[in-house]
Amino acid sequence: MFFKNLTKKNKIRLVIAAIALALLILAILALDLRLKTVCYEIESDKVENRVRIALVTDLHSCKYGKDQKKLIKALEKQNPDIVLLGGDIFDDELADDNTEKFISAIAGKYPCYYVTGNHEFMCSDESFLKKMNFLEEKGVTILKGSAETIEINGEKINICGIDDPTLRNVEGYNYTADSRTVDGKGDYDWFGTLDSLDEIAQNGNYTLLLSHRPEQFEKYATYDFDLVLCGHAHGGQWRIPLLLNGLYAPNQGLFPDYAGGKYDSGSMSMIVSRGLAIECTFLPRIFNRPELVIIDIE
Repeated sequence: MFFKNLTKKNKIRLVIAAIALALLILAILALDLRLKTVCYEIESDKVENRVRIALVTDLHSCKYGKDQKKLIKALEKQNPDIVLLGGDIFDDELADDNTEKFISAIAGKYPCYYVTGNHEFMCSDESFLKKMNFLEEKGVTILKGSAETIEINGEKINICGIDDPTLRNVEGYNYTADSRTVDGKGDYDWFGTLDSLDEIAQNGNYTLLLSHRPEQFEKYATYDFDLVLCGHAHGGQWRIPLLLNGLYAPNQGLFPDYAGGKYDSGSMSMIVSRGLAIECTFLPRIFNRPELVIIDIE
């Protein structure tokens, strides 16, 4: 009744105002960069007692409140048994301060394991070694094509980790896996390193692989890893809920197959975090909130 009593001019104004309001709300939702926590549950006959994992990827030394309190509190609220750092936690352009504050706050509270991403290797040798030395000083275990078997809540878990394929020879960064090189130039035998890690998975324990690269999903599925955890894709940067999971991801291109979420192949699952990069990205994230990933294995 109200609308009918309006003049034609006022009706047009009202419609324009409604459209403008709808567009404003849509823009607010699209550009929402509030941190969210995304949870997954994985069932396995190899595990009887729940093991809770926090996956942190692609921080790129971005800021999450004063002294990284937003990210730290979100992590503490989930009370994980272990924290896995899936590469590009540092950035090649932004200063290390925010990453160092985050690592300093969590390293003494949780067992932390780290693998490199491509942006760590985009740094100079000096800067790269500074970052790795900082991690080791804080007690973070850097998995360099290596693995550890740890006990969590009475469960033995294999934690495997592989360097990013862009790894180069840096004096002082000691590799720990076999098959590191394929020729005298020191080229990285990434697939040979995966082979050596697969041997560890034969001991019957639940086996995790921490790797920066989700685009190697089909390769991972040929091994005996139970769960692969990745980042790198940044959630495809732009999303359309229910229609498009991601527009573009590095090393996958347009409409990436593995932008973010859970992917299964036989008994293996791969979880890809949309990561935490915000101010360092060339394009804004659209319908793609940064995320902390929590995985319960039980």
